[in-house]
Amino acid sequence: SRPKIVPLTHANVCASARNIRTTLNLTAVDRCMNVMPLFHIHGLMAAILSTLATGASVFCTPGFDALRFFSWLDRAKPSWYTAVPTMHQAVLSRAKRNPEIVAAANLRFIRSSSSSLPPQVMAELEKTFGAPVVEAYAMTEAAHQMTCNQLPPGQRKAGTVGPAAGPEVAVMDESGPSLLAQGEVGEIVIRGSNVTPGYENNPKANQESFVEGWFRTGDQGVFDEDGYLSITGRLKEIINRGGEKISPREV
Repeated sequence: SRPKIVPLTHANVCASARNIRTTLNLTAVDRCMNVMPLFHIHGLMAAILSTLATGASVFCTPGFDALRFFSWLDRAKPSWYTAVPTMHQAVLSRAKRNPEIVAAANLRFIRSSSSSLPPQVMAELEKTFGAPVVEAYAMTEAAHQMTCNQLPPGQRKAGTVGPAAGPEVAVMDESGPSLLAQGEVGEIVIRGSNVTPGYENNPKANQESFVEGWFRTGDQGVFDEDGYLSITGRLKEIINRGGEKISPREV
């Protein structure tokens, strides 16, 4: 697929910041340690703008570095951080070398997004830091978050990306616009105030991506009986390298 420009309005960005703030129960006493790059929607929205919208604080690192992560953790004393699964795995690989810092860390939760989090990594993170790990499903066209597992006392289901967390989320049949029932596999579609009004200068992509107000994500998924979404595949061609989306044509 060709790379597409995704315009996000001020309304999109503000709605997404509110959605993330609500999902994570953020308050002014929270502090986020940001290790995500700020050219990426994950870092901009989940770490920075949701924090600013809350009146909380954020400790910005120069970018992820597994060798420096624990010294930053000790210095920043955050209540949470968000990262992609490959970063979480790198943190876990060095956690045993920093037992005192790990023991002193007072994380309220850990967040993961941008690619699938293996259940064993989620379990090891929770065991290591003694904090719940919530996995979210997000994309640039939605100004980041679409679904997210719940913090306690809500439910976390490893291997799923949780229930809708802001926009409406549904599963549609291939031809559209018929929505499918719980348990049926189809294309994940979204609509809401955080969703882009359309791609820039690309009427063909807009015609293909929007149907009766729903945005077609290109991802395939299924809802369980509790309304938790599992992603089963990708319908569009794209390379996902550690959470970074790469167009094959660009390569």
